[in-house]
Amino acid sequence: MPDLLASPSLLAGVLSPIMRLVDSGGPLIVVICLIAMLLFGLALERGLYWQLVHRPARQQLIHDWVARTEHHSWSALTHREVLTRALLSRLRAPLPWLKLLVMICPLAGLLGTVTGMIHVFDSLAIAGTGQARAMADGVARATLPTLAGMAVAVVGLLFVTRFERVVRREDQRLHDRLARAVDDARSGESPTREPQPAAHRAAGSVSSDTSEPPHA
Repeated sequence: MPDLLASPSLLAGVLSPIMRLVDSGGPLIVVICLIAMLLFGLALERGLYWQLVHRPARQQLIHDWVARTEHHSWSALTHREVLTRALLSRLRAPLPWLKLLVMICPLAGLLGTVTGMIHVFDSLAIAGTGQARAMADGVARATLPTLAGMAVAVVGLLFVTRFERVVRREDQRLHDRLARAVDDARSGESPTREPQPAAHRAAGSVSSDTSEPPHA
């Protein structure tokens, strides 16, 4: 019985911040908050993907490229380009969705402001124009969704710009790392025949001189 009594109060405690948010900015501000959660969730997912998935996949790609027997033929270069493009396409896969969410945020805020202003004008048409305080309160509540949408859009735009720079830089550095890895692997190969030290060469020359019979 106490659990049954506590569950509605717990539900009311959870929903009370949402109800206050809806009351302060309208239902569209909840939509903006959900879009912001999705946007920041995708940003966090890309950070984890970079650390846990992309870096090991990049190391495996470099290892497979170095393990090839030849690296300068047309088929080898085409195969390298296909593998790098596939790796980078997986890295930038959520980028169109991030841009879409960034564009939706200010539009949703503007829609919330328009609907709020319509509600304010309807209230003024019913109650008259003598309540300036109520009108100012309604206008302030109507502009809150636009403020929230623009704030989320600015933060999302900063992340999208930074993410595009990271992808472009990774595209440039990946080809450099593949070429440098091949050069390092070639320079690390031991020569097939080591040069003999000077002492051994001198001993060999002495022995060859002593083994030759003297002329009569």
